[in-house]
Amino acid sequence: MKATIWHNPECGTSRKVLALLQAHEGVEVEAVEYLKHPPSRERLASLIERAGLTPQQALRLRGTEAEARGLPQADADAVLDAMIAEPILINRPLVETPKGVRLCRPPEQVEKIL
Repeated sequence: MKATIWHNPECGTSRKVLALLQAHEGVEVEAVEYLKHPPSRERLASLIERAGLTPQQALRLRGTEAEARGLPQADADAVLDAMIAEPILINRPLVETPKGVRLCRPPEQVEKIL
């Protein structure tokens, strides 16, 4: 099974999820450092929707200026536009497998799609 993790190596949660994926037998892991290689707007919108989230729910608040900019109350298009312009606003880690997409907070969420 292939698993793609939208990964930030500076994030402890992201590192834990990557380790869980790498330890899972039979999983081929692709780690995409989304700060260097962000998804397209269409791909990001699809990942968020498939994870059962709204863009506002996938917005990273901690360590960003999202709240000061009013993004949690903004419409979905404005939030997606902000995430594409500044990928640090994308909450992580998002993991995609053939079984679905999850925002893996807490890290154990990844088990639901393996």
